[in-house]
Amino acid sequence: MKIKRVEVYKADLLLKRAFRIALGEIEVARNVFIRIDTDAGLSGWGEGSPFTPIVGETQATCLEAARDLGRLILGKDPLDIENRVYELTSYLPHNTTIRSAFDMALHDLLGKAAELPLFALLGGGRRPIFTDNTIGIDTPEAMANIAIEYKQRGFPAVKVKVGTTANADIERIKRIREAIGPELPIRIDANQGWDCVCAIRALRGMERFGVQYCEQPVSVWDFESMRRVRSKTTIPIMADESVFDEHDAFKLLSMDACDYLNIKLSKSGGIHTAVKINAVAEAAGAKCMVGCMSETRLGLTAAAHVASARPNICFIDLDSADSLTMDPVEGGIAYEDGGKITLPDAPGLGCAIDPSFLEELDSFTVQE
Repeated sequence: MKIKRVEVYKADLLLKRAFRIALGEIEVARNVFIRIDTDAGLSGWGEGSPFTPIVGETQATCLEAARDLGRLILGKDPLDIENRVYELTSYLPHNTTIRSAFDMALHDLLGKAAELPLFALLGGGRRPIFTDNTIGIDTPEAMANIAIEYKQRGFPAVKVKVGTTANADIERIKRIREAIGPELPIRIDANQGWDCVCAIRALRGMERFGVQYCEQPVSVWDFESMRRVRSKTTIPIMADESVFDEHDAFKLLSMDACDYLNIKLSKSGGIHTAVKINAVAEAAGAKCMVGCMSETRLGLTAAAHVASARPNICFIDLDSADSLTMDPVEGGIAYEDGGKITLPDAPGLGCAIDPSFLEELDSFTVQE
């Protein structure tokens, strides 16, 4: 089997409401879809959703990079994922989001060739997984109202974006806890918004509200401050923007900088590296979360397969499709009451983009 063509699609997807975090605000998810076609008649799908302040990529850079990556793999064996990923990573080592789209498509092809769903291909089973839902930065009252909505919809936890000032963030968490009661877990994500002193003050002020963990309290590069923050609070610390690959995972865990790791395919460059990150964490006795950027159910389905296949991934944050005004995906994961995610059992990812939706998108083809 050889790769004969790569189709690249530009997709702008409107959010239901503006989504603000400490690093910025978005109203439109500017994503890229990839389809890899083979001479055996099989096709594989992937999606990239770049969030520029984290990954340093834009939709435009992803589109241009896709031309080069497509040319790089033309005529080669798509099932030799080890060598294909090595080539993609060696050529563009820092362009993780667009590489993740190619990685997904290659794994989709491998699953179809093996006639296995991706979770089985990865050696796992289809287990029950439940996603939280995320609240962007807003006034304490507005955020509390959204938290009530998510509780009423049955989500098992709410994830709350913070990272402004210590006092303002403490007030946000206080109001949310008062609104939803004592039982529902609150997870927080500062997205690098605090410095070390502010993080310690904020987290100590939130300890009485039963926060389950805090993601990325300090800057991406500041492993030492993350370690110090962890030592000064009872709230567990989860590394997010600081962990792109298995090497970052090893450094963070070996210096006791965090309790958990957040794996996102757009950061890791795809499934191939994601499973390595989890393996490092598991060896160190640390649990993982699988998270998302602003993907449709296509990218979320790939992430859900990884989570289902790896029980060490015990926290699930695959809620971005709930924030989009449209759903262009055929097949894929299904959301049920209570945040439950059900995986498809079709080969590969088990999903594709609706052809009628693709007809409306700008696209180009890379072929010999």
